[in-house]
Amino acid sequence: MNLPADRLRGSLLSLLLVSATPAFAQDGWKAADFKLGNGMEVVVIPDHRAPIVTHMVWYKAGSADEPPGKSGIAHFFEHLMFKATANHPAGEFDSAVAAIGGSDNAFTSYDYTCFHETVPPQALEQMMGFEADRMRNLVLTDETVATERDVIMEERRARVDNDPEALLDEEVDATLWQNQPYRIPVIGWMQEIAALNRNDAKAFYDRYYAPNNAVLVVAGDVTPETVKALAEKTFGKIPRGQDLPPRIRPVEPEQNARRTVTLSDPRVSVPSFSTQWVVPSYHTAKPREAEALNLLAEILGGGTRSRLYQELIVNKGIASSVGAQFQGRMLDDTNFLVYATPNGDTKLPELEAAVAAEIARISRDGVTDEELEAAKNRFVRSMIFARDKQESMATIYGTTLTTGGTLQDVEEWPDRIRKVSAEEVKAVAARYLRQNRSVTGYLLPEQQAGN
Repeated sequence: MNLPADRLRGSLLSLLLVSATPAFAQDGWKAADFKLGNGMEVVVIPDHRAPIVTHMVWYKAGSADEPPGKSGIAHFFEHLMFKATANHPAGEFDSAVAAIGGSDNAFTSYDYTCFHETVPPQALEQMMGFEADRMRNLVLTDETVATERDVIMEERRARVDNDPEALLDEEVDATLWQNQPYRIPVIGWMQEIAALNRNDAKAFYDRYYAPNNAVLVVAGDVTPETVKALAEKTFGKIPRGQDLPPRIRPVEPEQNARRTVTLSDPRVSVPSFSTQWVVPSYHTAKPREAEALNLLAEILGGGTRSRLYQELIVNKGIASSVGAQFQGRMLDDTNFLVYATPNGDTKLPELEAAVAAEIARISRDGVTDEELEAAKNRFVRSMIFARDKQESMATIYGTTLTTGGTLQDVEEWPDRIRKVSAEEVKAVAARYLRQNRSVTGYLLPEQQAGN
């Protein structure tokens, strides 16, 4: 029923999470926002092209908010939210969505948990009623908790323990982040998942699942006036929860050593590597730094026009895949990633040196005005396609608002991208992508162990 805890990583959605377009504010696309009396923030994004509405409830609670020793409780609780409430038996919510031809799901990340439904507009009040009900009326029993805990443990076995790449990702994260809770996997460590109990679930629920710690985003064939009336009728009846302290987490120490993590596994047939750095997010960066990092990732390894692709795949033929990513929408600092897989008889050290050379070239010589302008155009134009999916639009606003951003940040993002200079792109490459502060992960076939 629920997608993998970290499904937002490494996909096209990584681009959408940091992007918006002026078109949102034109032709009836401008988002409206307001707060209910109990503190719940509401965002409405009208889209009248089709009789469909996407309804999302975002909680400002993810794996990085978990108490020490309770890793996985945020994702675990995402599963528990689909169980019985005082007013509805388990499965009734899902059945109601299916009966009207809709869809529903949920996902957990480091900084938030989101529950969403896509349904006809006339079913919006019903969806709000279900979500409002489980926000405070969930029934948690020892049996329910134990059963779902077994499901989570099996999910971890299938998606992590049985996947060498996922295992390496966990080890790299635990090395990259020396002090920050992003070092702990969203799904949790197995031994801590096994120890989670009803009291842990109840404490997490009571602390974080309240209207004043949630953001409601509704996109689709609705008006702000209709959504406000329905929200007040449903969510507005829920009492305000406790006022939570600011989400201040441990800060990373200065990193001055290059680190490597190597995993050899008989299930691996082709070697690969990735290198990561800790860099500022949109919430922690200085003005235009995050935008410059976005453009750097696009120019360096954002697609077939990128430097890495053209040089290592097209010109030299030494890589079969290569790329770069910057996941900017995080509450705290985030990571910048480059990755590559060799082609043919190319050895991993040769490929790694070639990737490092391209990074060094940008740090030393910068980027051209032409490739910078092309990258800006690709970024801004991509949002025209983003608005074609209600879920993408709602996700842009939801991730922004749950990681310290505002509606103004979404609306002004294209202008800030346009203002980034070539010198600013060069500066972030030189400042952050230094080998002496990187972590490189090597995924190798078993016979290459020790090479």
